[in-house]
Formats: sequence, C-alpha cells, structure tokens
Amino acid sequence: MNFSRFGNKFTRHSGITQLMADLNDGLRTPGAIMLGGGNPAHIPEMDMYFQQLCGDLLAEGKLTEALCNYDGPQGKDALLSALAEMLHQQQGWDIGPQNIALTNGSQSAFFYLCNLFAGRTDDGKLRRVLFPLAPEYIGYADSGVDEDMFVSLRPQIELLPEGQFKYHVDFEQLNITDDIGMICVSRPTNPTGNVLTDDEVQHLDALARQHQIPLVIDNAYGVPFPGIIFSDATPLWNPNIILCMSLSKLGLPGSRCGIVIAAEPVIAALGNMNGIISLAPGSIGPAIALEMIRRGDLLRLSEQVVRPFYRQRVAQTIAIIRRYLSPERCLIHKPEGAIFLWLWLRDLPITTEELYQRLKKRGVLMVPGHYFFPGLAQEWDHAHQCLRMNYVPEPEKIERGVGILAEEIERAWQEKR
Repeated sequence: MNFSRFGNKFTRHSGITQLMADLNDGLRTPGAIMLGGGNPAHIPEMDMYFQQLCGDLLAEGKLTEALCNYDGPQGKDALLSALAEMLHQQQGWDIGPQNIALTNGSQSAFFYLCNLFAGRTDDGKLRRVLFPLAPEYIGYADSGVDEDMFVSLRPQIELLPEGQFKYHVDFEQLNITDDIGMICVSRPTNPTGNVLTDDEVQHLDALARQHQIPLVIDNAYGVPFPGIIFSDATPLWNPNIILCMSLSKLGLPGSRCGIVIAAEPVIAALGNMNGIISLAPGSIGPAIALEMIRRGDLLRLSEQVVRPFYRQRVAQTIAIIRRYLSPERCLIHKPEGAIFLWLWLRDLPITTEELYQRLKKRGVLMVPGHYFFPGLAQEWDHAHQCLRMNYVPEPEKIERGVGILAEEIERAWQEKR
C-alpha cells in the first residue's frame, strides 16, 4: 500500500492507539482488570441521572432534534450562549459565544491546535509545541502532521512524606526559543494527577504573552466541571489562553464533546477546521450539556457527586497499594486530581514497558511511562521507571490488579539476584 507522508505517519504504531485498543479490549474481556485506560467511572448516581435526562429529552423531542439535525461548524448555538453566560457569571470571564467552539472530543481539538500553531510555516521553518513539564498526556505525542513538532522539559522532583513526590516546572531550565509556536500544559495533569500551582500557571501565562504565543491549558478534569481536582487551583483565562474542556470525565466519553474557550480569531479558525474535516461537531453531547446547564445541574453534580466519588476512590486505592508495595519499591505522585495514579518504581531492574507486557499476559492493563515524555532531548531512566494506573475500577478489582503488580515487581527483583 503506497501511502502519502501523512498516511505513513498516521498509520504507524502510537501510544494513544495502543492505549485505546487496550481500553476497548479491557472493558469487554471477561476477567480483565482495566487499570490503564482513561474511561471514567460509572458513578451510579450519574448513570441514573443521564438515563433520566435522556428520557426527558426524548419525550420532549429534543433528543430527536439533536439526532436529526446538523449544528453549525462552531457547535450548538444555544450551548455556546449558555456556557458563555455561566462562565461569565461563575468566573467573571469577559467571554461570549464567539469565544467558544465545540469539537468532536478534546483529542480533535488538540490535533487542530497543535497544527494551527506549530508545524511548517510558509517560509519553511518548523514551529514546535513546548511542554514545560513532562510527563504529559499520551495523546499529544502523535498529534503533529510534521515530524519533531514537540519539545518538553524534565521537571523538578520534590520528595514528600508518606512515599509521595510532586513534579514542578523547572523555570531555571525553561528556554522559550524562537521556534516555539505554543505552550501546552494539562491541569490536572494526565498522567500524574499533578496540579500546577497558581504561581506556575501565571508564570507560564506571562512568558507566553511575552513571546506572543498562546498558552493552551487542557482542563479536561478541572474546575468548574467536571471538578476532579483535590487541591486549590484558581481557573485562569484571558485572550492569550486557550482553555480546553470536555464532557468525557463528567461521565460522557461516548458523546465526544470537546469545548475550546479562546480569542475570537482562534475560535473562527477552529470552526472553519470543523467544517472542512467533519462538517459540524456531534449534537448529542451538547444537547445533554445544555439541558444540564438549564437545570442548574452541571456544576452541582460536579461538586456534589463527581468530585467526592473520586476523592474517596483515590484514598482507597492508595491504601490498597501500600498494603502490597512499600515506599522503597514504589513512590506515588501526590494525587491532586484527574483519575490516575502515577507510580515511580525506582531502580526497577526491567523497564515498565517489559513490566506492562508481563502484566498484560496476566490480564492486568496499565500504561508504561515512556509514552508520556514526548519531545525530551535526551533519554531519561525515570521515564522507564513509571506506570500510569487508573483508579476507576471497583476496589476489589484494583486489589487483584495491585497484587499481581506487586508479584511481577518482586519477580523482576528476584531475577536480578
């Protein structure tokens, strides 16, 4: 098969494709313990709420209307207006519907944004995306149409009590060169659960404005919704910030509804890209979100149901890990948000890629850490000592999976001896 350069790039192996294939297999394979993918929890109260809401929308004809009609390329007008009003009232942001675009999931939004601000320019130069703190989201790594579009920086590592640690942006080593087209961070961070401090975000915002490039903040887990964040973090937006949100982690990943908040020229560009690539964003997720806002439920459920569920679940999971793995074997990144724990298996005799393969043979799916360091200038042993673990499944499944993980880690150490 003779593909184009684009075709060859987007048909080769990628970490995000492997992760989604594992997620699909793990969710549908009896006995598999899915600790690797990003599917949110089926919170009973949220599942019941969505079932009732969809029933109401169907009875009122609104679901049929969403199914049977295109929206515009920027997304459902009524939702754009409702979101703008809600965020203006809640956050005080000076935005209107012209500052919001919907996409078919956040992954699509990042593909658009990475190639809008980075890649080959008309004069042949290559502009790149800067991740000021790696590890970062696995889905960014293959989003560039051009090669070598990403550059990232190692973090500072702060060791904390109780076998935990935290990453920080190393501003002393951060150098924004002329080839940087945009800065990108996730907050809370997938895969680590790290939350950049307000000072770190404000510093990055100042640097971005100084260099006249946008700061993209992936807010898929953050505030005001879905609110899976356990530390103090002030939401930030201004016309130089591109804020990306989603309905996925609220419990609606199948709706594929991404939300981008940005200056008008950026939104106009995204609307045009939507029209060319997909005609329009899907309508089901926006119809559900609009009704949630009208009922006053979007923020209420985020604060009263979603956040407490994950806060309790992460505490349970850490307690389980510590029953099987001591801090000498496994450090845990401080869990400040998102739906993952980031495990640092210091001095592990094998790579976490090999550990992943061993776990997979035993029906346990996690994600090896090296996928989360796109654009590092040099190899780093730390990247091959880390695993991303989803803490969404029921505690009984998590305990079985962690028990197998501990057995495989011990086997690796015994083989070394």
